[in-house]
Amino acid sequence: MKQFFLASLVVFLAFVGWADRLMAAQLDDLIAGAKKEAVINFYGPSTLTPEGAGLLEAAFDKKYGLNTKLTFHPSLNMTRDVGKFVGMAASGVAPEWDTMVVTDAHYATLWLRKLIEPYDYKSAGVDPQVIHYDSGSVTFANQIVLPAYNKKTMPAKDVPTKWEDLLDPKWKGGKLGVSTATHHLARLAVGAWGEEKGTKFVKDIAAQKPVLGRLAELYNRLLLGEITLAVTLTDSNINDAKKTGAPIVFADTIQPVIAPAYQIGVLKGAQHPATGHLMAIFLTSKEAQDIWQKYNGQTSAFVPGTPAYKFLKGKQALFMNQKQAKEIDKLAREYGKILGFNR
Repeated sequence: MKQFFLASLVVFLAFVGWADRLMAAQLDDLIAGAKKEAVINFYGPSTLTPEGAGLLEAAFDKKYGLNTKLTFHPSLNMTRDVGKFVGMAASGVAPEWDTMVVTDAHYATLWLRKLIEPYDYKSAGVDPQVIHYDSGSVTFANQIVLPAYNKKTMPAKDVPTKWEDLLDPKWKGGKLGVSTATHHLARLAVGAWGEEKGTKFVKDIAAQKPVLGRLAELYNRLLLGEITLAVTLTDSNINDAKKTGAPIVFADTIQPVIAPAYQIGVLKGAQHPATGHLMAIFLTSKEAQDIWQKYNGQTSAFVPGTPAYKFLKGKQALFMNQKQAKEIDKLAREYGKILGFNR
């Protein structure tokens, strides 16, 4: 028995050693490629800011011994820009970005159209539970998405406590705001309610005659009192409110909580793929996580102790998986038409 145990231990240690060598070799190859490329065109949320992007560049270079020129392309409308890339790819035009930091729903759109370059992130040391879309993207942070309101203008008795409260007739006629991020509502249909209930909810929201706009526009309309409730905002918006002292808050007793993931991957036809894949690995590191939390406010819901982990503990949270991608992509487009975005 003892000899068997020792033999098994030797085999295990040999496997661990082999895995470590493979991981080191993978990283060495990427680092060598990134040194040759020395450039990355990085698309990401505008909330990162040029300052935050500069800190990412410096930390990335320090970690891997590089001298990279990171060009930051701030997002103003992820849905529009993903669509722009899809259209360019269909015309045979190379992407202007190497990587995109967008939500898992946007990566579903790209994956379904075979527009992301897969990579063996697992062998490079990335946690398998955050690798998605046939190894085409990596989750490194989670959003929190809920209805939001202005606490200075909303009486406590009117604050919604469930999603169905948004259908109250008192919110009819331009008092609700609905964003272009229709994948938020598609997640409710696919991940919790079923398509029949989810689609009826969207049709009922449309019947409320809401104001339509991007997330940032709805946030500003809440501040100005032009709308009373945003059907969904993200924690990026709420974090901005906390920084500036604005009175915009979540209706945070509502469940289920929608928890989209921020993902990064390398686009098909990217000019600097090695640097892009290395950046995807880097964004899972503590150095990058600290910068992302400072500027964007999000953390990983899969790491115990993080703000996202603590907020979602004990709540029903909707995490999207690869099997749901096609249906969410389809419903997001359908809900956009129902609401009036694609007319």
